[in-house]
Amino acid sequence: MRAILGNLSDTDIRLLRVFIVVAQAGGLSAAELELNIGRSTISRHLKDLETRLGMVLCHRGRGGFSLTEEGKRIYESTQRLLLSLQDFRNEVNDMHRHLQGNVVVAMFDKTVSNDACKVNEAIYTYQQQAPNVNVEIHVVPVNTIEQGILDGRYHIGIIPTHRSSSSLNYLPLFGEQMHLYCGRKHPFYIELGDIPREEICEAKYAGLSFHSPNMDKSMSLGLNKMAVANDQEGIATLISSGCYLGFLPDHYAESFVKKGQMRSIEPNNFAYHCEFAAIYRKSPKPTRLVELFLEALAKEHGKEETMAI
Repeated sequence: MRAILGNLSDTDIRLLRVFIVVAQAGGLSAAELELNIGRSTISRHLKDLETRLGMVLCHRGRGGFSLTEEGKRIYESTQRLLLSLQDFRNEVNDMHRHLQGNVVVAMFDKTVSNDACKVNEAIYTYQQQAPNVNVEIHVVPVNTIEQGILDGRYHIGIIPTHRSSSSLNYLPLFGEQMHLYCGRKHPFYIELGDIPREEICEAKYAGLSFHSPNMDKSMSLGLNKMAVANDQEGIATLISSGCYLGFLPDHYAESFVKKGQMRSIEPNNFAYHCEFAAIYRKSPKPTRLVELFLEALAKEHGKEETMAI
């Protein structure tokens, strides 16, 4: 099944929106409530879209739902397309000084429990200025955030800084302290004295699976990575198993420590400080809706003087 797609019509856009919801929901049944249409209608829409595009987008049936390789590419392209359409609406509204539309923010996980993180306060400030703007939050890995900002899937990213791109602007926001932790079942948990550095470096270590300050620090310390996770909750789960050591933000680990489920080890030698920043594309210039959100972030984190819009 092959077709050459001509100009996109309103019908194509509607079908693509249905496809996006189905893909995000993980199946036709799960998408029924979100779309408020029946499964048979959703199935027909998907079939129409596949015919229009000339490719199979997903497997659906008794074996479960999954995207094909082509479906994954169309899903990513559709995300960019729909965000571009929303940006166009935002631009038009800017010209009329109407604050309406969507702002899509991607964040690294487990930051809300950090007292220095004021993203929630920034959202409140932003909504006072732009009550009709929809704020969309995605919690995803650092590399996904960076790529999503560059390809236009997200407007603003909030990440731990670890490298710089000439295509991005960086607005410093807050920091967090990281320590190495072990679980209650780990042999190091009951050690009362200093633990030799060689023993720590030989022990099994769990780290984040993507380039980040976590990866940089573990490599510089020579830790023995034997397990990976794509977020902090995954790292905490591996640490809690008692099989691995791992770095966690102190504000996130605090509840586990209070419950006696884990403790930090050798805090003077196995720790690092992590700085977070808001990132956004240099070009095209942010819309007024995005500018206002960045200004709210800067204000609530006391960083107005570092704005670079």
